[in-house]
Amino acid sequence: MVDLAAARVLARSGLLKPARPDQLLGMALAFARWGTTPATGYAAGAARHPRRAAIVDDDGVLTWRDVDTRTDRIAGELRARGVKEGDAVGLLARNGRGFVETAAALSKCGADVLYLNTGSAGGQIDEVLTREKATAVVHDAEFGELLAEASATRLELTTEELSALAGQPGPGAPGRPSHTSRQVILTSGTTGAPRGAARDGGGIGDLVSALDRIPLKTDETTVIAAPVFHAWGLGHLSLAMILGSTVVLRRRFDPAQVLADVQQHKATALVVVPVMLEKLLKADPSQYDLSSLRVIASSGSALPGELAQKTLDAFGPVLYNLYGSTEVAYAAVATPEDLAADPRSAGKPPHGVTLRVVGDDDQDVQPGEPGRIFVGSGLAFGGYTDGSDKDRLGSLIATGDLGLLDETGRLTVLGRTDDMVVVGGENVYVGQVEDVLLEHEAVREAAVVGVEDEAYGSRLVAHVVLDRHVAEKELQDWVTGKLARFAVPREVVVHDDLPRNTTGKIVKKDLA
Repeated sequence: MVDLAAARVLARSGLLKPARPDQLLGMALAFARWGTTPATGYAAGAARHPRRAAIVDDDGVLTWRDVDTRTDRIAGELRARGVKEGDAVGLLARNGRGFVETAAALSKCGADVLYLNTGSAGGQIDEVLTREKATAVVHDAEFGELLAEASATRLELTTEELSALAGQPGPGAPGRPSHTSRQVILTSGTTGAPRGAARDGGGIGDLVSALDRIPLKTDETTVIAAPVFHAWGLGHLSLAMILGSTVVLRRRFDPAQVLADVQQHKATALVVVPVMLEKLLKADPSQYDLSSLRVIASSGSALPGELAQKTLDAFGPVLYNLYGSTEVAYAAVATPEDLAADPRSAGKPPHGVTLRVVGDDDQDVQPGEPGRIFVGSGLAFGGYTDGSDKDRLGSLIATGDLGLLDETGRLTVLGRTDDMVVVGGENVYVGQVEDVLLEHEAVREAAVVGVEDEAYGSRLVAHVVLDRHVAEKELQDWVTGKLARFAVPREVVVHDDLPRNTTGKIVKKDLA
């Protein structure tokens, strides 16, 4: 049942608009055949708006009918090459039709899609494919050498090869598979080896959660700059399928191209990771007509408060910051109003999401007190594909972060659970130290880690990227003026760049 609040969210998004009987039949048949998968998204779209643009990428425009027809042919080719129902197939591709069509075609085959990180090393990819028992790998041609080891014992195809076959005569789509395709997303691997987190698709309640605090609407255009192999980009690709939205995808992130795409296509939504916001600001958004833009949706790594404020100043009240993870999906969303009140806020949980902050006794802490964050929703994963799991509290899953709730229910994330460093018996949340450093006009990037210390047990080391030279003592005095003495870094290390993964997260294990 859909409650009244959920109905309002769906109505606001335009999803309750009536459709013709033939359109409804086509959409129902697609769902009956492939379940909640990318195959269904494009087949249903082809039934409802066949001639509308579905994808705009570096190679041109594809309509919803184009994608549905082309993926029928690609699915037939994959089956003819030996891809069977229930097989796990790796997909290593940049943003574009090659990624989208391969994922949809594998769904039509009833194969599980394993989304691989384009920033991974070859040995790491081979390890993941072996662990997930992948029988095949599909990749952009540029990754052929990288995958030499991984593809030696597996069926190997390129997205370019499949795209070329899509318009040629050949085997059509297989019949209805008995196995519904799963989408397996890899964790970021910033604190360990990446692990697979499988999703079987969500229901109406999960769709409402996604749309409750981010006001996306049907039949519009979304520029997805975030990588679509990651949960954040992939989630918005899935939302676009449901909403019937056109997506603009580019193989490589270019801030000027992104702003030009928003202007040219009158995009209403832009999907990014925080590090992209910094580059968009440097590209001078004032030189473009961005009046169509209603939503900048940011997630994938921590959003520094100063960057949030600069984005609001440059683009207006359109920034929405989502806090979540591969495992729990949506946890909280900070709206422009939340960020205006507190740029560091992670916001409030959307409809259908339960969020708790608990102490060591697993009981809720008082407002303003730190604790571990647990989240529950219909989109949460069922465990890692290797059989391991996250900590659970009843039906809720640990995010691995520490946080606190204020009196209004807004969440502030303090950092990873293992980012709390005990210095001389005092707990220091390094995220707070990083935020203070980033407030200094000379500091462009900051990451704080704890290292062993004979006298204090641990001491803090700040790793920074500077816009101009500044003495170590000046930065230490800056922190001293805002935080307790034990939270002041004992050492400041200057870098040209901090190590980041493809979604912009700082890889602290490379700094420790």
